[in-house]
This record gives sequence, C-alpha cells and structure tokens, in this order.
Amino acid sequence: MNKKGFTLIELLIVVVIIGILAAIAIPRFSQTRERAFVSSMQSDLRNLQTIQEQFYADPANEYTYAVPSALVTDALFATSSGVSVVAGDGNQSGWFATVEHAGMPDDENQCAIAIGEADNPLDATVASGVIVCGATEEA
Repeated sequence: MNKKGFTLIELLIVVVIIGILAAIAIPRFSQTRERAFVSSMQSDLRNLQTIQEQFYADPANEYTYAVPSALVTDALFATSSGVSVVAGDGNQSGWFATVEHAGMPDDENQCAIAIGEADNPLDATVASGVIVCGATEEA
C-alpha cells in the first residue's frame, strides 16, 4: 500500500517555520509603515515652508507669515492623507507649525518646524528650519 501525504511532524515543522517568519516580518512591516508616516509629515512641513515663503514674499500680505491652519482653510496648502495641522502661528518675525498623523501612536505622532524667531514646540533648542519629530516636549 503506497500512501502519499505529509506526516504530523512535517506539518508541525512547517507551522513553526511560518510562525518564526511572521514574528520577524510583522515588526519590520510596522516600522516601515511608521517611517512612511514620518516621511509624509516631514514632506508636508517642507511643502508648508515653501508656501509660507511665497506668502511672505507677496506684498499684498504685508510681508508677514500666515497662520498655517489658515493656509489649509484657504486651500493654499493641502496635507497628505492622514496628516493634519494641529498648531501653528505666524507673524512678521517668523512662524511655526505642528502636524500629526492619525496612523501613529499618540506619543510619537507629531512633527514640528519653526522659522525665524519662532520656537519649535517639540524642541526649542534646534535651529530655525529644522524639523523635529517625536513626543511633545514636557513642560
């Protein structure tokens, strides 16, 4: 009698190997996803910086920076999917903006930039134009 098929041991070995591969692949996928979200926030802040410089250079705006949320409201700037401008201010001496991504954990979901005399809300010690990502600075 010629039996074809797999033994229980062979099937268990395959299940263990698949489990090991899944244990390696799932965390890597999660890290890749979070890096993509951070890149999306950084890209949006760089785009916002470009729009702010154009806004500032327009004499009709009296050489002042815009409040970042007003640029979104006035449809001058659009964020990527999942990204929203949660804080910001602008005047003649500078501006700052904070964005967050809905797909990231609450303690790591923000990036911020400050230009001119404004302080970066996530790290006031960084230079103007540097994007900082991570948890909010404790007061």
